[in-house]
Amino acid sequence: MYFKEQKFFVAGMSVSGESSARFLLERGAEVYVYDDLVTDKISELNSELHALGAHVVTPDKLESAVQECDILVLSPGIPIDNSLPVAFRKLGKSIIGEEELAANYLRATAVAVTGTNGKTTTVTMLNEVLTAAGKHSVACGNNGNPLIREVEALTFNDFAVLEISSFQLETLTSLRPHIAVITNITEDHLNRHYNMENYVYLKAKILRNLRESEYAVLNYDDPTVRALAKNTKAKVVYFSMQSRVDGAYFENGEVYFNGEKYFDLNDLTLGGVHNVYNALACVAAAGILKLDKIKASEAICAFKGVKHRIEIIRTVNGVTYVDDSKGTNVDAALKAAQSMACPTVMLLGGKDKGDDYVPLFEGLSSSPVVHAVIYGENRFKMLSAAIKAGFTGFSLCSEFKTAVKIAEFTAKPGQCVLLSPASSSFDGFLNFEERGDAFRELVESINETE
Repeated sequence: MYFKEQKFFVAGMSVSGESSARFLLERGAEVYVYDDLVTDKISELNSELHALGAHVVTPDKLESAVQECDILVLSPGIPIDNSLPVAFRKLGKSIIGEEELAANYLRATAVAVTGTNGKTTTVTMLNEVLTAAGKHSVACGNNGNPLIREVEALTFNDFAVLEISSFQLETLTSLRPHIAVITNITEDHLNRHYNMENYVYLKAKILRNLRESEYAVLNYDDPTVRALAKNTKAKVVYFSMQSRVDGAYFENGEVYFNGEKYFDLNDLTLGGVHNVYNALACVAAAGILKLDKIKASEAICAFKGVKHRIEIIRTVNGVTYVDDSKGTNVDAALKAAQSMACPTVMLLGGKDKGDDYVPLFEGLSSSPVVHAVIYGENRFKMLSAAIKAGFTGFSLCSEFKTAVKIAEFTAKPGQCVLLSPASSSFDGFLNFEERGDAFRELVESINETE
């Protein structure tokens, strides 16, 4: 595209929107920026972008700006059926996202990872594997580091390890990764995608552009993911904990790729079955790329995890506090609960995403969780699900801070307090990171008792 001849409307001043606006302004494009949320931070950003040449769109000028602009660059936080993209679509105008904008200029070899859970861990782990193998690699995408920030610095000899969300896939059509990984698909974001069929369709979009010379790395143990093998022209490489597959698998306490041993499971620093799956996905990618087996194994085994994903904050008064703020859906929260090694008081709640919480509480009944503190906007829906599932060990409150205090008073020495809310953070926080940071701050403020 010829930037100087087109007008771009950048909607949503999140990190991806800001990065897109800066990218376009640097190339001489005429840029309009808009966010329906007005905060001090956004106002300050708008002033800065205006100084660089952007037009700041106010609500009263919104309709005329839509008419004026050629291309909508949509933040992943804004649904595709929002009135703004609908207005652009009715006018027959292009709608793209930041990832789509960046994909048009990507020269590096792309390894793209999507799935309901495990994306960030898999992307970060694989980035460390590539770095250990002597490759120049950047982890970017939905992990908070937009691809558009990195795309021009990445050369043909480099790697971009991309975390791709279903929100980003709504507006992503041009990306052709060399390796596409799908970690798993379970119920999530149904308040936005309406049903599982739409959600699965979006996740499968990551395979759409793959050719016979590229690779689809699929979770064999997830029937929904395994079924996607028939939808791609790429070479399919599986990973599994249950079967010896063409790819990466677990057998007799050891991890293999196509019959070649990589490491013993006991060598992994991270615990939990979900992290074994993440490691297997990385082994599959490393095997495809023919990376040094020893270096890859060492990097995977030494990996300590990512922030806000089953992260130990501190132990105080005999109670260990664990931050899994990234556990924003039922499947992730249940896996986090099952990974706990001691009796656990669990913090649950936030903004509802359309999930059914009955399976969560049914699963918690056979997990180390001895008590759940239910809070937030969706607390009554969760309460109803707990009662329906026969889960009776719970407390109920509205505020996050109160929930943490109740958990502190409820947990006994030798137990854990786990924040894994099975909900989005948007009822009280900007994102899961802010929620996790708030949890850390509250935990750090707990005084030792004699």
